[in-house]
Amino acid sequence: MLDVVVRQDIAPRPLLLLAMLAVLGPLLWRRTHPLVAVAVSFGTLTIVDTVRILTESHGALLNSISAALILAYALFRWGSGREAACGLGVIMLWLAITYVADPMSAWETVAGYGFFLFAAALGAAVRYRAKVRIRDIDQAKAREREQLARELHDTVAHHVSGIAIQAQAGRAVAASHPERAVEALAVIEDAATRTLTELRTIVGVLRATPDAEFAPQPGVAEVEQLASDGQTRPRVEVRLFGEFDDLSPAVGAAIYRLAQESITNARRHARHATRVTVSVTGDADKVRLTIDDDGSAAGGRVPAGYGLVGMQERASLLGGTFRAGPAAERGWRVEAVLPRTGTPR
Repeated sequence: MLDVVVRQDIAPRPLLLLAMLAVLGPLLWRRTHPLVAVAVSFGTLTIVDTVRILTESHGALLNSISAALILAYALFRWGSGREAACGLGVIMLWLAITYVADPMSAWETVAGYGFFLFAAALGAAVRYRAKVRIRDIDQAKAREREQLARELHDTVAHHVSGIAIQAQAGRAVAASHPERAVEALAVIEDAATRTLTELRTIVGVLRATPDAEFAPQPGVAEVEQLASDGQTRPRVEVRLFGEFDDLSPAVGAAIYRLAQESITNARRHARHATRVTVSVTGDADKVRLTIDDDGSAAGGRVPAGYGLVGMQERASLLGGTFRAGPAAERGWRVEAVLPRTGTPR
């Protein structure tokens, strides 16, 4: 509107109105239909400039028409490769015609093309960066699924081995000591129940590599080993509350991994932190893990880091919840709540 009031060398008002509608209207669907938005906008602008050339109308369009740069950005940000190529051809055609309607110097012509090409390049760069981030997030989730599958595989293999040994023992003593055979059957029943529970958990979790780790998987008891003395900064304190005897091995391993990853993140990113407190509480139906540090609020934390993505994926696979963010008073808090049985959603 300011251009209309201040400038005198402008095109006739009907053409100005049509040009403004051509730029502003298609902005509404630039993300969902970028090629259509570009075709409508720059096609209309091409018609306006063609009319100006044929009627020899004097005066330029408004400076606010530069908002069309947003459409060039949107074309390469949300459009497909074919749409970007077609849309860029429409934009280049309009630029060639508008420079006939408004003759400019060679420098101004190059600058005009440069602005639109820069907007297109920026859109392509942002699109590429978004794809890379999505790929990295998917890889982080896949790594966490693989680790969880490996841990569940080892647990199930342990139960199955126990079932086989008890079955052999029961068969050996069945004739001479039937009561011992009954005891072996009770042990087999209990182990089979645990195995079925773990198998229900492992369904849907894919294992990407065939190699396996044969060392026993860590659990809640091993969380205490993550504590450190005062010589290492920040100092790590571990507190366990409640009962963990009948905890699912998958949940115990997840608690350990979440605590380990959170401590590592605190040591890397918690600025001026002196203490990290790890609390594990075992309730009747769930286990709660809380990790707090006293780092500075200006620690430059990255809430969307791929380590946090993996931890959230692990908690979700076991039917739990996960949250990470600034604490109420100071530092950073990580909190995970998992069902004791590790039942997936």
